Amino acid sequence: MMFICIDNVVKLYSGSNMFEEKLQDRKKGVTSKMKTIVNCITVLIAILIIAPGLSFAIERPLNTLEATAADITGTYTLILYGRGFSDDLETIAILDKEGDQYTFEPYAPDFDYILKHQVKAKDALKEAENFISFHYSFWKLQLSRIIDKKGNTIAYEARPLYLPFTFGVSDVLEVSYWFKESGRVKILIRLIPSIERTRFPGGADAGVGGN
Repeated sequence: MMFICIDNVVKLYSGSNMFEEKLQDRKKGVTSKMKTIVNCITVLIAILIIAPGLSFAIERPLNTLEATAADITGTYTLILYGRGFSDDLETIAILDKEGDQYTFEPYAPDFDYILKHQVKAKDALKEAENFISFHYSFWKLQLSRIIDKKGNTIAYEARPLYLPFTFGVSDVLEVSYWFKESGRVKILIRLIPSIERTRFPGGADAGVGGN
């Protein structure tokens, strides 16, 4: 009888220890989950604090707006890009307003473009149109003003539009303007993908642009 009682006491004690161990395991599990939740909340708070700053840090190209010839006044550095051969569609002219803090630079070798400084507005526009209208499918000139982040006009773009039945579209260019350090503005110029896929390197008559 005594042995039975001792055995029952041992079982009861063992059961109590098992209960305590399970309780401790549950507490550890709850603590671990709480730590995970706290960590997630901390990360979310950090993202909410940092995200607005990151949105301003993301670089975006400068905007362009429609312009007319009457808008163009003053003196400009004329950038004549392309016209390297008789069928060179990657051709455009930029009128970079002089006297401000910005300098436009094509992202291309020096021999791909011509720079002319101190050109009066009327002459710059006339020369820009003469330069971009050499192609047999030229239709008309499209003028746009390039604006900085404050909305100020800092340059003008003279883009050629072509007869739509020749290439399927009138505007064959993708042009973007990227603000860099020290007032530099990088110009990225390329053909739209649907046109670029149909082009061949080089051309029949090299050097149409001249000096």
